[in-house]
Amino acid sequence: MTYLAKPRLHHPTLPLNKIGFTRRDYEGQISTLCAGCGHDSISASLIQACWELDIEPHRIAKLSGIGCSSKTPDYLLGNSHGFNTVHGRMPSVLTGANLANRDLIYLGVSGDGDSASIGLGQFAHVMRRGVNMTYILENNGVYGLTKGQFSATADAGSKSKRGVANTDAPVDTVSLALLLGATYVARSFSGDKKQLVPLVKAALAHRGAAFIDVVSPCVAFNNHVGSTKSYDYVREHNDAVNRLDFISGREPIHVDYAEGEAVSVAQHDGTVLRLRKIDRGYDPTNRIAAMHYIQQHQAAGEVVTGLLFVAAETEDLHAHLNTADVPFNTLGAKQLCPGRAALDKLNASLR
Repeated sequence: MTYLAKPRLHHPTLPLNKIGFTRRDYEGQISTLCAGCGHDSISASLIQACWELDIEPHRIAKLSGIGCSSKTPDYLLGNSHGFNTVHGRMPSVLTGANLANRDLIYLGVSGDGDSASIGLGQFAHVMRRGVNMTYILENNGVYGLTKGQFSATADAGSKSKRGVANTDAPVDTVSLALLLGATYVARSFSGDKKQLVPLVKAALAHRGAAFIDVVSPCVAFNNHVGSTKSYDYVREHNDAVNRLDFISGREPIHVDYAEGEAVSVAQHDGTVLRLRKIDRGYDPTNRIAAMHYIQQHQAAGEVVTGLLFVAAETEDLHAHLNTADVPFNTLGAKQLCPGRAALDKLNASLR
C-alpha cells in the first residue's frame, strides 16, 4: 500500500515564526491513523506549540515505544531526531540519549498500554529521576492495535464495544506521576487545542520531568450489536471471496469550555466523558493538594484537566548526578578516560 506524500512547496503567504519557519516545517508524514483519531489532534497541538516557541526542529529528539500512540511521532517534526524503541522501553532509551547529549530538547510520546502496562516500571523511574523531558501520554483506554482490549487505564465499569464491563481498577498515571516526584504534571483532552497547546509549551520549557496525560478517544471500536453496518453483521450475511476490514472515518471531537466549568463530551461509541477544567483559584504548586483534588473529582466521575502541579524550583538528572556542562558526545578520549590514577581515586571515594 502506498500513501501520498505531502507537497514540499509552501505557499509564499504562510506566516513565519521568529526564526523563519512556517508551521508546515514542523509537520511530518501523512498520518495512517483512523480518520478522526484523537492522536492526530495531539500531533497538531505539538506542531503548533513547537512552531510558536520558535524551536529549531533539529534541536528536538522525539522518542516513542509501540502502539498507535507511538506511531504519531512520524507525523510531526519531520526534520528532527527520532527513535522508535521497543514496547515500554522509551523512557530508558530517552534517559541514555539525554545523558549523552543534554543540549537537545527531548519529547517522549507513549500510550496507556505502552506506559501503564509493560512500561509501568520505566515510567516510574523516568519520573522519579527527573529526566529533563516532556512526556506525552496519549490515553484512550484500549489497545488499539490489537482490536480494543481494555488497557490498564480503563475505568472500572466501563464497557467495551462488545458490552463487556471492565472489572479491574485503573492506573491513574497523573496521580502516579505526582507520587513519584514529577515536577510538572498536567492532563488535557485531545479535542481541546486551546488548552493543550499552552500546556505543551510550558512543558517543553520546563526543566525536569514534565508529564501530560492527554485523553484521546479511539474512533475505531464503536461498532455494536444490532448495527447492520457492523463487522459481525456484514460477515454473517456476506459470501465473500476474500476478507477485508474497513474502518469508517469520523469527525474529530472538539470542545471549548471555560475555566472552572465541567462539560459532558459524547464519544463516538455513545459513551459520555465528563471533563472539568480547573479554575484560576486553583494552586498548582501544592503537590498534596493536587493529589487530593484529582481523587475528589475522580470520585464524582469527573476527569480534571489543566496544569495540576508545577514545582517552583527544579533540578534535572544532570544536576542530581553532577555531570559535565557539555554533552558527553562532545568529550574526547582524554576527558572520558582520564587514566588509572583518576580511576583509583574514584574507587577510593566509594569505599
